[in-house]
Amino acid sequence: MSKIIAINAGSSSLKFKLFEMNTEQVLAQGLFDRIGLAQGAIKIKYGADEEFKTNEEIKDHSYAVKRLLGLMLNLEIIHEFSEIKGVGHRVVAGGEYFKRSVAINSKVIRKINSLAEYAPIHNPANLMGIKAFKKILPTATAVAVFDTSFHQTMPKENYIFSVPYEWYQKYGVRRYGAHGTSHRYVADVAASMLKRPLKELKLISCHLGAGASICAIKNGKSFDTSMGFTPLTGITMATRSGDTDVAMIAFMMQKLDMHSMPEAIYDLNKKSGLLGISGVSSDMRDVMEESTTNSRAQLAVDIFVKDIVKYIGSYTAEMGGVDGIIFTAGIGENSAEIRSAVLKRLSYMGIEVDEEKNLLRGENIVISTSSSKVKALVIPTDEELMIARDVDKIMKKKNVKSAKLV
Repeated sequence: MSKIIAINAGSSSLKFKLFEMNTEQVLAQGLFDRIGLAQGAIKIKYGADEEFKTNEEIKDHSYAVKRLLGLMLNLEIIHEFSEIKGVGHRVVAGGEYFKRSVAINSKVIRKINSLAEYAPIHNPANLMGIKAFKKILPTATAVAVFDTSFHQTMPKENYIFSVPYEWYQKYGVRRYGAHGTSHRYVADVAASMLKRPLKELKLISCHLGAGASICAIKNGKSFDTSMGFTPLTGITMATRSGDTDVAMIAFMMQKLDMHSMPEAIYDLNKKSGLLGISGVSSDMRDVMEESTTNSRAQLAVDIFVKDIVKYIGSYTAEMGGVDGIIFTAGIGENSAEIRSAVLKRLSYMGIEVDEEKNLLRGENIVISTSSSKVKALVIPTDEELMIARDVDKIMKKKNVKSAKLV
């Protein structure tokens, strides 16, 4: 049996899912949190609803990986390290260089490192995870799966900004997008649910979580997406502003006596969005709970819904129609109220919501009525499974061997 582990390494965390790929069964999943901080936390789910939890210092990613693999042995999730044949690593920024997932070698490592300026928090952390696993599992096939690669199919008019063209030529300034693995996964599932070839469909995927992006998917390929050069643009998010007027930033820097652009960008990334508008919370559940008595909380909800509707309308016009609208990620999968609010404003497109189905959670389901011209779907995303599938495909190709890193 081929076991593959999918890894998402953040600056102070490491998430994982271990799959038995013949059946795509999840053998274990978990989180190593607060890496490098005073009090770390480890949580692993495995077996028949079994769980391991502990709080301890996790000094760095190398320690986290050693501890994880050691716990897998101790908990009898695996019996020896060699059972893990492949390791898939989520990497945020692949620039224009990586158009698909790739087996990791020294050249790939150097390129990921050179692209760190496009994701200075994420890419270095992703590299730490890659190197830590390679030390302990040197013979396992390591694969990099990029958030940005799915969006490399966008036509040029959809990824070039209206700024001096030399900015793109010299510095790579363009729309890169994010959440590509999630959008790719739910599009595949949607095609299966609609019983139509993906290459014949026009879909709009709404990945709605703390970070949120909308993606137009035409004939199975990313056609346009709401996040831009960074994940700051697009719709209103938990603490990110989404689309805004850049001249307003210079204006507010003067008003607030800010001395550097990073100060302003910090406020747009960390103090804006639902939190900034509502003054209540960055969590949509808290904001909605307050919305009946707090006008600012209601305004935050209204703006969030409006942004989604605006992008769906724009992408429908761009693609010349739409066959299905997908809701996924934390808010998209779990908030019937947000889905209903969005779809009611799209009723002119021939969408009618089945309110009973809309209340269901945790499963792939069509929540529009059978007579709806455009189908609305809820699909729980599984980026880790998509990562594992990419690893499996690369492992099955001829002449792909474990690459030594130098």
